[in-house]
Amino acid sequence: MEKHLHIITLNVPWPADYGGVFDLFYKLPALQEQGVKIHLHCFDYGRGEQPELNKYCATVHYYRRKKWSTQLLAATPYIVATRKNQQLLNNLLKDDYPILMEGIHCSWLLNDTRFKQRKKYVRLHNVEYDYYQHLSTTTPSLLKKWFFQYESRLLRRYEQTIVPKATAFWTVTPKDAETYQRELGCTTASYLPLFLPPQWRVNGQTGTGDFCLYQGDLSVAMNEQVAIWLTEKVFAHIEVPFIIAGKNPGERLQRVVSEHAHIRLVANPGEQEMQRFITEAQVNVLPSYSNTGIKLKLLNALFNGRHCIVNDATIEGTGLTATCTVANTALEVQSSIDTLFKEPFTDNDLLLRRQLLEGMFHNEANARKLVQWIWA
Repeated sequence: MEKHLHIITLNVPWPADYGGVFDLFYKLPALQEQGVKIHLHCFDYGRGEQPELNKYCATVHYYRRKKWSTQLLAATPYIVATRKNQQLLNNLLKDDYPILMEGIHCSWLLNDTRFKQRKKYVRLHNVEYDYYQHLSTTTPSLLKKWFFQYESRLLRRYEQTIVPKATAFWTVTPKDAETYQRELGCTTASYLPLFLPPQWRVNGQTGTGDFCLYQGDLSVAMNEQVAIWLTEKVFAHIEVPFIIAGKNPGERLQRVVSEHAHIRLVANPGEQEMQRFITEAQVNVLPSYSNTGIKLKLLNALFNGRHCIVNDATIEGTGLTATCTVANTALEVQSSIDTLFKEPFTDNDLLLRRQLLEGMFHNEANARKLVQWIWA
């Protein structure tokens, strides 16, 4: 029997040039290799049609995301309301294939009784109401703070209402599954590891590097706040070379970094340059203010880099604590850097990571699990 699957993605999943689309894209070839005929439905708001997707999908459809101004104060969460699309629903109703919704963003059809008898699965990229609450605490903008708090409240109510309407929910960390089970009474939430680039193998360089690195999308307020905190509370107090690298750093971060000669800010590095930083750094320093989902930049550093320092929010509930040094206060981070900067990265460190990472993030095995869950 042929296996057909509708997949709805919150964005066009190619090129796979930022962390948010890794799981969306690399799931496609993995499922194709398991004989699944994929019918892909993408919301497009700037990335455009991508012929590359035709290699992995039987059909590909594109839909315009609604303009933000018309949905800003809707009773439905903004990320959901801007992806309501009647043409998408009409296309899905042409058959009775199972449906995989990538993110709460794409889950509006759960409220349509015409889909009541269909197999319907939601891939949770975060516990969204928690994520938006974290965003509200880190943005300096009062307007954004209000919006994120408003969206968080809407998402909490909305996610509660859809729990009984989906066949199952699949989370990116065990912790997110536990949160859904505990806080929303969801008995169908299960952990499914991220799908990652197949060329990723644990191949960090042994020995020592001569700088420490923080990297991320610096246009995101939460990441900018982390970079500023590291600069003022950690990096400024240690005479070790540091690099902060990422997309579109703001003026405040640029100003703070410029006060320290041993700290270098690299704006908008290319993919190869960023990978070189991650590989060559002696220590990847990756604290976070958000404890939902899983950070692709952490996985990148664990697969391709040397020592990693994280805080509880970064690592909690991921099952990866043994691969990192956990430090939560500025003094703890400083002390950990002092220790690890002199400590060579060894073959034993690589072995531990291989044992944990390559078994957990195995695209073929996880695709087989997905197929079994849908068509068992």
